[in-house]
Amino acid sequence: MKRTGKLPGRRYQKGAVAIIVGLCIVVLVGFLGLVADLGRLFITKTELSNAADACALAAAAELKGDAESLNRAESAGITVGQRNNVNFQDNAVSILVNSDVTFSETLAGTYFTKNAVAAASIPNMKYAKCTLPQTGIMPWFMGVMGQGAQSVTSHAVASLSPSQTNCAIPVGMCRQKEPYVSPEPTTCSDGTTPDSHGFCIGQWYGSRFTAGGGFEGNFNLIDYSPPSGGASELSALLTGSGQCNLDISNKVGQTGMQQSIAKAWNTRFGLYQGSDNVGNAPPDFTGFAYTATSWVSQFNAYSGTSGATPNFLASRIANTIYQGDVAAGLNLNGNPSSATSAQLAANGADRRMALMPIVDCEEWSDPGKAVDIQKFACVLLLQPMEGPGEETFVEYRGQADLPGNPCATLGLPGAGGGVGPQVPALVR
Repeated sequence: MKRTGKLPGRRYQKGAVAIIVGLCIVVLVGFLGLVADLGRLFITKTELSNAADACALAAAAELKGDAESLNRAESAGITVGQRNNVNFQDNAVSILVNSDVTFSETLAGTYFTKNAVAAASIPNMKYAKCTLPQTGIMPWFMGVMGQGAQSVTSHAVASLSPSQTNCAIPVGMCRQKEPYVSPEPTTCSDGTTPDSHGFCIGQWYGSRFTAGGGFEGNFNLIDYSPPSGGASELSALLTGSGQCNLDISNKVGQTGMQQSIAKAWNTRFGLYQGSDNVGNAPPDFTGFAYTATSWVSQFNAYSGTSGATPNFLASRIANTIYQGDVAAGLNLNGNPSSATSAQLAANGADRRMALMPIVDCEEWSDPGKAVDIQKFACVLLLQPMEGPGEETFVEYRGQADLPGNPCATLGLPGAGGGVGPQVPALVR
């Protein structure tokens, strides 16, 4: 048979590879975009998760049941959460007021903004939730394939739970003995019964700080590292966060009154001497002193009433400074300088709601003996200390591991249920 034409040669196949590559490049770019853009979204969600966790933990630490707790919780959550960045750490996280921080009575319940919670329900709010969305994330490659702006959201929920370890100041409450005898009441001033350690919530308890106090008084300086605790150690604990990494298995020793304790104690009221200041020894939000002169009822200065004097919660909201020796009925040695109201607002922290171990002080009748911590107490530091040998008072606010007490601290949540004071912990 005679051929009528020729088979195509190689010169007729030139450009085929380019066509195939051209067809595949779109798919390859699509896969590259899928990897890069999804990776970016994953990293953004991780960054948001860190911010949400920090926000929820900070908010939960303020859920103490008082009327201002939700305001403080939202503010703390926003402040701490916005310290985080997103978009490969290039942009600050944005958290909206009265929107992104919400609260609930139960973990699986409905979450409400602070303004949507009725006043009567505020003490029941046990869970803080932070919902942090990031919108308008433009894809790097997938936009070629028609994909628009993307969004990711992270959630975190935290609550207060009894701790495994915590921080406390170097002062111990002396457990009351049964039967309770004078000056300890058999019935509390409000008609309730003393708790399992003999204390009444709202009751004022005096110290053993007076010279030769012996076993008179209800709390005393203690040494967390017996027998090495000295003046500088105790003062640093009072001006700082306290002794941390404590648990109920720690043993504590007794220490004598130290000359520098009054100065360190008073920094928590915004009263300073020497090199101490609001920067290196944070004050509480208020320095107002509660004494027999300023709070005649001598009971429940935390949230109660006594004439026209604002209680502690009201003074804290107003950032009220120490009222002066005459009005307080005190005589502070050394003429300490007082932080201003603006300084208390800007530098204040939760410094007068303190944790103290409950111990059996009578065991210290055996010199040099270290005793067991039986429980942790939540107390309100009522007044500055007049001097190293003068009595001062605190108000008992309950056992610190019980829900609803106003003390929260730094520490590790208890694995399987702790026995220490309340600390914020992530629950979802």
